[in-house]
Amino acid sequence: MNSTSEFVTSEFVTGNVSLADVLPQMILMPLIAFVSGLLMILMYRKIAARLQRRVGPPFFQPVYDIVKLYGKKTQISHGLIHDIGIVVAVGGYVAAVILLPIPGMDGIADKGGIITLSYVLMVPSLGLALGVGQCANPNGSIGISRALTAMLAYDIPFIIVVFGVATHYQSTSLVGMINYQQTHQWGIFEMPLLAAAGLFTLQGMMGKHPFEIYVAPAEIATGPMVEMSGKYMGGLFVMQSFQFYVASVLYASLFLGGGSNWFEFLLKIFFVVEIPIFISFLFPRYRTEDMVRIMWKWPVMIALIGIAFVM
Repeated sequence: MNSTSEFVTSEFVTGNVSLADVLPQMILMPLIAFVSGLLMILMYRKIAARLQRRVGPPFFQPVYDIVKLYGKKTQISHGLIHDIGIVVAVGGYVAAVILLPIPGMDGIADKGGIITLSYVLMVPSLGLALGVGQCANPNGSIGISRALTAMLAYDIPFIIVVFGVATHYQSTSLVGMINYQQTHQWGIFEMPLLAAAGLFTLQGMMGKHPFEIYVAPAEIATGPMVEMSGKYMGGLFVMQSFQFYVASVLYASLFLGGGSNWFEFLLKIFFVVEIPIFISFLFPRYRTEDMVRIMWKWPVMIALIGIAFVM
């Protein structure tokens, strides 16, 4: 093994951690993710408003929206699977949160690693498909089919990027990768092509323009959200807050060295989210086939070249 892999592997070896030590972190980490995600949503809406010469929502508007949605009575229920689908969608991101190390808290990141995290990140889309599929609404079915196609589109370059990073460090430990970057050099400098491909993939993972075809309100009446009102829409809002957080923290962990303190950590993840936000207002929404073609062309090509350089 080279010096990089030896360092990361040595950092991955940890002692036995009791449940009493991990349990408070497993409770606190989702709470931090939820609050950070709400602030990211607020930032998204504020930037959108400024670019469109509007004032934008007040500071607590995301909280007001969630309280309002959960306070509404849902008149129609499509059965148990409809309820379980939202729980699975949100639960998938909650599980991903405790697999992402943050300053002072590793959760169960040293037990899972990047491979486990990659599988967990597929769960929310599948849970959403499960819940919406129970509705039997054609608009919802169209939206879900597009959402799953979008997941397939960005998952291919994402897995290639993950493979390249793991190959470079000769490890799948996010904890070890972050520790190495904090004591040596950030991954974005050692693997610039993989970092560029990862940023491209991040745009698709967040589900924002120009890769928002599965929502398409002017075409398919909001797609997956067509039968999601009241508490179900509130659940989707909560899921989005976790989605923003997970995507940004994952990228910061792989390429920006995580965070040695909370100020540095929050600065990095909000900066990472800000890049796709600005890009989302520069391009029109792509069609499904265009998204697949673009995702399987440019980020895949860049990531494969990046792997060639790190091997």
